[in-house]
Amino acid sequence: MQGPGGQAVAQETLDLMRLHGVPATGQNYEVWLGYRLGANRQLREAIDARIASGEGFNPEFNTDIHDRFFTGAGASAQIVLAGEKIARDLNQVVDFLKQSEEKSGDYGRTLETAASDLTRGLGPEQVRQLVSSLAAATVDMANHNKILTDQLQRSSREIDTLRTSLESVRVESLTDSLTGLANRRMFDETLRMRLEEARAQRTELCLLLCDIDHFKRFNDTWGHHTGDQILRFLASALQAHARPDFLVARHGGEEFAVVMPRVSPRVAAQTAEALRAAIQAKRLRRRSTNEDLGQVTVSLGIARLQPGDTPQGLIERADACLYASKRNGRNQVTTDATPVLYVA
Repeated sequence: MQGPGGQAVAQETLDLMRLHGVPATGQNYEVWLGYRLGANRQLREAIDARIASGEGFNPEFNTDIHDRFFTGAGASAQIVLAGEKIARDLNQVVDFLKQSEEKSGDYGRTLETAASDLTRGLGPEQVRQLVSSLAAATVDMANHNKILTDQLQRSSREIDTLRTSLESVRVESLTDSLTGLANRRMFDETLRMRLEEARAQRTELCLLLCDIDHFKRFNDTWGHHTGDQILRFLASALQAHARPDFLVARHGGEEFAVVMPRVSPRVAAQTAEALRAAIQAKRLRRRSTNEDLGQVTVSLGIARLQPGDTPQGLIERADACLYASKRNGRNQVTTDATPVLYVA
C-alpha cells in the first residue's frame, strides 16, 4: 500500500485493530487489512460475527482466523516458486537430452563411416589416422555423457529437495502450529471428502465436536501460556483416543473436532465418553511452577450423517449437541440420536 491513499488505509486498519483491542503484530495486521479492504466476504463475516458476539479478539481467535484465511497464501506462493524451479530444471534436462541425441547421432555416423572405410582396405597410415579419429570421437562422447550424467544427478537432487520442501509447505499449510493437529482448512477438506465417500459407499460417518469447559477462566487465572499447555494436553488426549483413519483437528480457539468415518453413533459415543472420563481423571500442573491447575473437563457433541446433509449442516448439528452439553451442566456427551440405516 503506497501513496497517500495507501497510508490512509494503513492508518484506518491500525485504528480498527486498536478499537477492538487487537495487538499490532504483522499477522494480525494482515488479517485486519484484508477485513478493511473487504475483498474476502467470508473473512469479513467471521470478524463481524466476532464483534457482534462481544467475545473479543483473544490470541487463540487471532491465530485461528489467520490460519483459516491467510496461511495458504504463503504456501501457494512457495508452491508456485518451487514449481517454476522444477520447470527450469526439467527444461535444462530436456536441452541436454536433445544435445545428447545429436551427439549420439554424430558418433554413430562416425562409426558407420569408419566401418565403411575399413572394408575398402586401408594402408597402415590410413588405419592409424582412422583409429586416432575414432579414439578422439569416443573420448568426446564419453565426456559429453559424463556432463549429462552429472547434470541429471544434480537436477535429481534439486528436484528431491524441492519435493521435500513442497511436502513441508503442504503439511505446514494444513497443520495448527500450536497443537500439531490438522487445522481448519484440513478439517474442511477432509470432512467434505469423507461425506462424499460415505454417500458413495453407503457407510456411517460421525462428527465429534469438543470444547474445553471454562477455558476463559483458565486463561484469566493462569495466563495464555498455561492455556496453550491445556490446549496441547487436549490435543494429545484426542489423538490417543482416535483410530488411525480419524481426523483430529483444531476447529477454532478451544474447540476441537474429530471426523469419524465408518463409525456408528454408539461407538462414537463410547469413544467420546472414554475421552471425557480420561480428561476429567487427569490433574494438570503448571510446567513453570509445578502449581496444581486442578481438573480440566470438556463438553462434547456428536452428530451422525443424515440424508441430504451438507458439511455445514453436519457441523451445525454437532455444534447444537455440543452446546446442549454446555447448557445441561458441561462435562458430558450429547449425541444426535436420529436413526439412519444408511446414507442416501
